[in-house]
This record gives sequence, C-alpha cells and structure tokens, in this order.
Amino acid sequence: MAESTAPQRRWTAACPNCGAPVEFASSASASAICSFCRSTLLREGEALRKIGQSAELFADHSPLQLQARGRHAGADFTLVGRLQLRYEGGVWNEWHALFDEAPEASPSMPPPQGGVAASGRPSASRGGKSGWLSEDNGAYVFSFDAPLNEPAPPSHTLVVGAQQVLDGQAWRVASLTLVTLGAAEGELPKPPLQHAGEFLLADLRNSQDEVGTLDYLSEPPQWSVGRAVRLADLAMSGLREDSEATLASRAMSCPSCGASLEPKLGTTKSIVCGQCHAVVDISGGAGADLEHYAQSNGMEPQIPLGTTGSLSLLPNGKPLPWQVVGYQERCDIPDPGDDEEQTFWREYLLYNRMEGFAFLVDTEEGWSLVRPLTGVPKTAGGSDVEWQGRRFKQRWQYAAKTTYVLGEFYWRVQREDRVQVGDYESSTELLSSERSGAEITWSLGRKLDAAEVAKGFRLAADRGAALARDASALSGGGSLVRTIIIIAVAFVLLIILLRACSKDDCDSYKNAYGEASTEYQQCRRNSSGSGVRPGYSGGSYGGFGGGGGHK
Repeated sequence: MAESTAPQRRWTAACPNCGAPVEFASSASASAICSFCRSTLLREGEALRKIGQSAELFADHSPLQLQARGRHAGADFTLVGRLQLRYEGGVWNEWHALFDEAPEASPSMPPPQGGVAASGRPSASRGGKSGWLSEDNGAYVFSFDAPLNEPAPPSHTLVVGAQQVLDGQAWRVASLTLVTLGAAEGELPKPPLQHAGEFLLADLRNSQDEVGTLDYLSEPPQWSVGRAVRLADLAMSGLREDSEATLASRAMSCPSCGASLEPKLGTTKSIVCGQCHAVVDISGGAGADLEHYAQSNGMEPQIPLGTTGSLSLLPNGKPLPWQVVGYQERCDIPDPGDDEEQTFWREYLLYNRMEGFAFLVDTEEGWSLVRPLTGVPKTAGGSDVEWQGRRFKQRWQYAAKTTYVLGEFYWRVQREDRVQVGDYESSTELLSSERSGAEITWSLGRKLDAAEVAKGFRLAADRGAALARDASALSGGGSLVRTIIIIAVAFVLLIILLRACSKDDCDSYKNAYGEASTEYQQCRRNSSGSGVRPGYSGGSYGGFGGGGGHK
C-alpha cells in the first residue's frame, strides 16, 4: 500500500510565548501544545493565547509519535496530539487521531457526533473525523466517542465485575481507575485541564470484544467505545524507529546494592536488580525516591531473559518474534484446612514492538501462549462461559500470588500482591480471569507443545529436554509421562535412602534428570528451606496482577 498523502489544509500561527510556529491540521481544533516551550495555547480566531504550561512527557517505548500516519475502517488518519494520563501504577498514552474523512461506522461504534469532553478528548472535530488510539493492557484500542441515549450511571453505583446495561447493551465493569492528566502535546480539540485534579475512568467490556469508557471528568460523563487493533493492520508509516535515546536518561542506581538499573522498555514500572535481585518500583521515574523490596532466590528461567524466539499467536498462524523481558514464579494459596499440596508455575513476559505484550506460561500440565482480551466472555449456563461462539468449561477457581520475579514489567510488582483466578478450557484454547483490587482482566490463549517452545527459541538440546520434562506435552500421552515420572521419582527416593551418607542429597535428581531439570533445581530449592513444594494442578493460564484500563 502506498503511503497516504498528508492533509492538504493546515493553519499556522506563532507561539505567543516563544515565537515558534504552531501548526493546526483541523479547523475545529481549539488548542495545541507548543513543541518548543510546552505552552498550552488556546486558539481564538486567527490568534493564539497562552493559558498554561504543559508538564514534561514521561518517555516511553511506544513506536507511536506525532505525525505518524495510518488507515483504519477505510479512512486515512494522522496522529496529531497526545494526552498522557497518570494513575497510581504509572502512566499511559491516548493519541488523538485526525481522519482525512469519516471512518466507516459499525452498529456499536457510530462515527463521532461532535462536541468535546472536558478532559480534552474530542467527540470529534466537526465533520466526525476524530478518534483515539489508546494503550490497553499491553496492546492498542481504537475508540470513538459515542452518543449515550440515557443518563450515565452515577460513579458510586459502579461495581467491578457487575453487569451494567447501557443503551440496551450488556456490559461488565472491568476496572475503576482514578487518574489525573499528567501531560499533553500536539493538537487537541480543547485545552487539556491539567489542574482539574483526580477523576474517575470506568472501563466496561462486553462479549463483542469491545471496551467502553465512561470519563467522569466531564458532566455529563463522556462515553466512548473501542475495539482492539494491531499496529501492523493499521498500515502505519512514520513510526518511531529507535527509543534507546529516550531510555538512556532513565538509568539509575539500585537502592538496595547500588548497581546500575538500565530499563530496556520505557513503560517499565518495576525492574529487578540483576545483582541483588531486589524488586524496584520505577513508576515515578528516575528522579523519584525508589521503593524496593528484597526477595528470596527463585529458579533461573529455562528461557533466559533477553532471548528472542518465534511463536504464533494462533494455531498455524504466522510466527512472530518475541523477546523475553520478564519472568515470574507464582503459586496458588490453599484454603485453610486444605490438604492439597501447593502448586507453582512460571510465566514469561514477552514483547513484540508491533504486537505489544504476551505471556508464555509453563505449568505442570504444559505450555500455553496467552494475551489479555479487550472484551469479556458471557455466561453459558452453570459455571461455564462462552467466547465468540466457543464454550469453555470452568476447571479451577483459586487465589494466587507471585513469589519471585526477574526482568522488567509494565505494571507495578508489589510484595504479596494476590489475585483471584478462574481457569476455563475448551479442546484447544484456554481462558483465564484474574481479579485484583478494582480490576478484572480476562486472557485467551492456546496450548503449546514443549517442542514448539524449544524450537521457537532455538534452545540447546539439553535445555529443550529440560522443557519437555518440566511440563508434559499436551497430548494423549501426558498422563503416561506423569506416571513414568512418578515411578522414576519413587525409584530415586529409594536410592537416596540407601545412600544417606551422600554429600549432596540432590545428586540423584541431577544424575537422573540433568542439572538443568526442574526436579534437580526444586530439590536444591527445598533443601534450602524455601517451603514451596511441587504439586499437580492446572496453574494459571495467564494474566497478571496490575495493569488494566487503557494502561
């Protein structure tokens, strides 16, 4: 596809504060942020008036930038402005997209009708040609303000997880987030109210894979509806090619040991020190007082941090490059009086520049590749749910927590942060819900064979073998493999009893399974008094604590 032509009509005026040129692509835009002095400018006829000062933007890894071009719903657009919203866990961006012509509408996503929300989000420039490209759980959503033909529910009546009917359509309240407007840049339909204080954004999701947002800064609240999009499908040009320069200034010292912390991704909220393994909260930026906590030693990840491999999101789909940027160990929390052994599993946070984030999950039942959903499934009778015509049976309901982390995470990792997990499955796919605080996140994934993981990440033969032992293949032979392992472990235990004088009680595991195996590593871990025992359970199929909304 040939690159889209730029808008033909623009209006330019001098900044009244510094004299730099300020350009408007839309005749309906009433405000802009001077790119030189960051003055907030109000357009009054053919003149500009300074009405405030915008804060500095928080540098991030996003490939998006002003003047990037793309095509959505049959119409070309240009990114002409940005709002950066702050919440307790960090920041996220909402990019103002100006269309050359009105995008094609869907029944649930009508074209914008005009008007402006108080936060600076437009219903549209006149002519219905504005939208918002926003970050959402490590991916992207394109949304448009929509008419709400009934009063919006009062904010205090919204309950996370509850059903909410708006204009005759059923939604589920997914998150309630208190935010402030942190910074802005470029061309906006109305001056951003950066001193308006904290206000509520409520995200609602439905079974049509849509997300609706109620913005309670304005009165009445502004309603918008969006869908997930892939940057690759937007045929974008003019993307930012390199973000390393913006990250160099974020280097900081570990508050625990003094070693250098150098985040690779600009949206990183928590990073683990490579020297002392302290978990450091950097959501406030390099100049903030850094909070941290020490953690007990966990296992080294089977797939090293920084490794890039190729995996497809869909069965028989096109493999995409994914880099391992984070690793976490998690466990379930048994109910009081429950005799079940505690179960643990591992999750690798993967990153692709155009796709965002995904999770590679390793449980004792096998591997899976999952991503957060934009929408939510609907109930299908009893405890089952339905997603896009496919029925998923509930398998597990349990509480879980993260016990050990490495690398970087785009949410704030907190000590003893607990979530309530529900796991569901069909013949080939997996669904998982996680509830943490004022948010519920759903994830969808597919099962993987250990051989596909080893091949995708080009692991050495010994590491590939360890993956296969670590999680049995998801085939009819899985139960047979587990039976063989149980017999082998019983045999090894007998040898241990006969060789009680051995200097290393775990040598038998090392000899039987190899030094890279989970059995050997877990034996050493138990010997050091970690208190985590291997068990058998489904584990979480994905998801995470934190994140949510448009974050």
